[in-house]
Amino acid sequence: MEKFSVSVVGGSGYTGGELLRLLLAHPAVQISSVSSREHAGQLVSRVHPNLRSFKPNLKFCPLEELNPCDFLFVCLPNGVSVDLIENLLSLSKKIVDLGADFRLNNASEWFKWYKQEHSAPHLLEKFIYGVPEINREHIKQASLVANPGCEAIASILALWPLVKHKLIEPRIIVEAKIGSSAAGSKPSLSSHHPERKGVVRCYMPTGHRHIAELEQTFSQVGEKFEILMTSVAVEVVRGILVTAHTFLKTDVDEKEIWKVFLKEYRDEPFVRIVKESQGIYKYPEPKILQGSNFCEVGFEKEVSSKRVVVMSALDNLMKGAAGNAVQCMNLMMGLPESMGLEFPGLHPI
Repeated sequence: MEKFSVSVVGGSGYTGGELLRLLLAHPAVQISSVSSREHAGQLVSRVHPNLRSFKPNLKFCPLEELNPCDFLFVCLPNGVSVDLIENLLSLSKKIVDLGADFRLNNASEWFKWYKQEHSAPHLLEKFIYGVPEINREHIKQASLVANPGCEAIASILALWPLVKHKLIEPRIIVEAKIGSSAAGSKPSLSSHHPERKGVVRCYMPTGHRHIAELEQTFSQVGEKFEILMTSVAVEVVRGILVTAHTFLKTDVDEKEIWKVFLKEYRDEPFVRIVKESQGIYKYPEPKILQGSNFCEVGFEKEVSSKRVVVMSALDNLMKGAAGNAVQCMNLMMGLPESMGLEFPGLHPI
């Protein structure tokens, strides 16, 4: 198979490392260059030891020394890539940005949620929001894609069938329990082992920025949704479990709910509907998804009310970040969507 060249901006963090793990094993990809300001000149395997023996001489370079390439991934902190985007566009015609800078298509919404002016508002509408399960055909035609936030895509995939088919009231309560890797590789007091060990810590009870991504996505159905989100840090490294509380407009039975989930996800390569009558894994569970690109979605209708509890689970570094970005790359480059993403996960782990 003829390979195309790929470079990574900001490859030293957890998301960058996961992206390199996938790309180094991808049959259609040739890594061209990987940048890191802090680790320029060092071997990639020094920072990501799991990549030893995979292109063993690959080193980080300064951003200014990145090679022009066929495809570019950008893994930079929020608010950084927006100021570099013009230079990055000179390196590649096709880009997936894994940060938040181009996820919202409106500059005023960006200011509302990120409290800063957007320095490239003319590009916001050119970036396609990268949820393949919803925007697949747009992603195939796109040159620029904004990868979703991890809690955002977990919540969107949980709720999309109910939202699209207008089964629920436009007020949704979401709680996301998330592992420590989502906070990034930079150490802090909250990640210090004595402070992190054993925690179930609510760190964002209201006002989470990912709400904006849900509101924007759900507006496609012509209805304005109020999203109330709470985020909780738990003692795992990888994984997100979203629990969403919704209320049916009319009291339909579970068979009708099943129909809309099957209609949307029956043929999706990376969404599994999980709702079994017995066993300890009868609902979505992030533990068994570690390292995989799958999102598991399940639901339970409360017998005595119109409440439907929807759950979703994924690996925040995979379907929540790098895996989904590679899925988008495959679509943008005309490759089989699942190429390089077939790993099923481990059990036990």
